[in-house]
Amino acid sequence: MLFAEIVETSRRIAGTTKRLEKTDLLATLLRRLTPEEVEIAVSFLSGATRQGRIGIGYATLRDALPDPAAESTLELGEVDGALSQIAAVQGAGSEQARRDLLINLLARSTRQEQQFLSGLLVGELRQGALEGIMLEALAKASGVSTDRIRRAAMAAGGAGAVARPLMEHGEAGLTHFNVQLFRPVQPMLAQTADDVTDAIGELGEAAFEFKFDGARVQAHKRGGEVRIFSRGANDVTAAIPEIAGAVRALPAEDLILDGEVLSLDADGRPQPFQVSMRRFGRKLNVEQVLGELPMTSFWFDLLYENGAPLIDEPQSKRFAGLVALVPAAQIVPHLTTADSAKADEFLRQALSRGHEGVMAKSLEAPYAAGARRQSWLKIKRARTLDLVILAAEWGNGRRRGWLSNLHLGARDTVKGGFAMLGKTFKGLTDEMLTWQTQELLRLEVARDSYTVYVEPKLVVEIAFNEIQVSPRYQSGLALRFARVKRYRPDKLAADSDTFQTVQSLAGVAQ
Repeated sequence: MLFAEIVETSRRIAGTTKRLEKTDLLATLLRRLTPEEVEIAVSFLSGATRQGRIGIGYATLRDALPDPAAESTLELGEVDGALSQIAAVQGAGSEQARRDLLINLLARSTRQEQQFLSGLLVGELRQGALEGIMLEALAKASGVSTDRIRRAAMAAGGAGAVARPLMEHGEAGLTHFNVQLFRPVQPMLAQTADDVTDAIGELGEAAFEFKFDGARVQAHKRGGEVRIFSRGANDVTAAIPEIAGAVRALPAEDLILDGEVLSLDADGRPQPFQVSMRRFGRKLNVEQVLGELPMTSFWFDLLYENGAPLIDEPQSKRFAGLVALVPAAQIVPHLTTADSAKADEFLRQALSRGHEGVMAKSLEAPYAAGARRQSWLKIKRARTLDLVILAAEWGNGRRRGWLSNLHLGARDTVKGGFAMLGKTFKGLTDEMLTWQTQELLRLEVARDSYTVYVEPKLVVEIAFNEIQVSPRYQSGLALRFARVKRYRPDKLAADSDTFQTVQSLAGVAQ
């Protein structure tokens, strides 16, 4: 199949808000793919590649963009093969070699194909074909129930892994996809609740747990063998040997644990996220940093024990098994209640100890891996900054014709001008998109193919979870999980927050 057909399907999916229409578009495409193409297409249309991270960053992609091809000639398999080539490059000169291969691929791509690849490679492909919709499309195309496919995808680590056997052999192709030791299970995800009262109204009596800003991990143990996987299914055992050792000491013969690891300071408060993540970037001299940056584990779920998968058991039973198995110091702080006042006090404790907030979990819910369900709710109190828009990028798909992705700047009172702190397209309603497009075009000072640069006059209130060190931006800092709360037409750019304030919040020397 031509790669252009994948790109066109993506465009049409992004152009509709109707879930059934998205599902129909995907199912129609899936039926036309060869077995070899199914896994590739499912990965692409779910916003990922089969190769995972391939060493191509935003700056490399921006600088490598050649003139587009006049017509579509690339086959889907050719694109996947080119990405495999790029991912395989290692050693001296690898950065330039990857760039050359990328330029070659992009030069053979039309403008629409270039845009799709750019979004795919930097994780910003916004088309609305999330994995939940992809699973429904696979069900429609194959005639197998969505629940059966979801369970197989959970055990296999994603929809891409089950797509080919499903489309080739139907339900029989899924028989060997069960929870297995040393094969990462997709993590269960959470929706958001406004506050604890909202969560209790949704769930009734619930299990409340501290919500950490650490690294989500999954620990697998069989006898003396332990492997720990990141949320992205990467083996990170060597980076956190103290956590592996603690899991190895647990009394169960075999198990799978779900939890978070993070670094705590001398007072037991969490270190900033980027500090904890330094351990995961270490490949050499790990022993040297064990004392400097020790990691602590907090487990909150037990998915497998002594030969038996537990994912279909209710949360309360899984957690009781966890408490019976794991030392109290390694268990997430927790409270079971239907009392909003008690839950709010628990939230206050979590925040006062430097954590993000709390999770609220249904006591009866199974472990619905890979899905965002109302049975898990997260409650956080985000910080906000009033920032200035420096530029905006044209939207894709349903947002085509609107200025969408905002470049955010903080007023620099030392060097002058504005320090860029990243981008966001989140939190914008159609009404806000329409309004900001009109206002930003009125303030336009320059543009290129994708971006409109504007006078720094428009102030926007941005909610964020944390400030992290980032080499992508000249400021050296970026906002984590930034999203638009509202515009502040009542404020001038001179009233916006300063970069020096941001540095202070991040604990960075000025």
